[in-house]
Amino acid sequence: MKKSIVSIALVTFFGVSAFASTPIEKEKKQVKVSESTVTWKGYKVTGSHEGTIDLKSGYLEMENGKLTGGEFVVDMTSINNTDLDADSQGKLEGHLKSDDFFGVANHPTAKLVFTSVKPMNKDSYTVTGDLTIKETTKPITFVVSVYKNKATATMKIDRAEYDVRYGSGSFFDNLGDKTIYDEFDLVVDLAL
Repeated sequence: MKKSIVSIALVTFFGVSAFASTPIEKEKKQVKVSESTVTWKGYKVTGSHEGTIDLKSGYLEMENGKLTGGEFVVDMTSINNTDLDADSQGKLEGHLKSDDFFGVANHPTAKLVFTSVKPMNKDSYTVTGDLTIKETTKPITFVVSVYKNKATATMKIDRAEYDVRYGSGSFFDNLGDKTIYDEFDLVVDLAL
């Protein structure tokens, strides 16, 4: 009987020791900001505009090859337009950077911090994160796909939630064809 109890105790001890010493491989993959792109597209009644914005920093957290977290900082001063000629392009970029829109003089960065990551399939995850624009933080949910040293995501953001009011039907009546829709799209391609 004593031998059985000692044997069980030893098996339990070594089993727990082996389990406890199995390392969990955690990794923080830094984003190569110069090789990554973030494109935006905004819509109005009479058409749309698009452009790019630069990442300032970012990383994805991985555990045993699976996405578990992440954090990104966007350089709001880098907003540019890619669909207009030089004169119109400069005007739109200046307006987007002004207090009518993103007020980049007072709010030079925006930030996204992952708060929940749920696997969808082998390479894709449903991510919820806290997005901060103009000192306002709101949750946003989107899909991230990770393939080796690349990651992609597409997000739809409602600017009205961040007090970006200019031309918004959520804040102003009777805008007619001057209405700029609240939702805009971001397409993110990350190099890791």
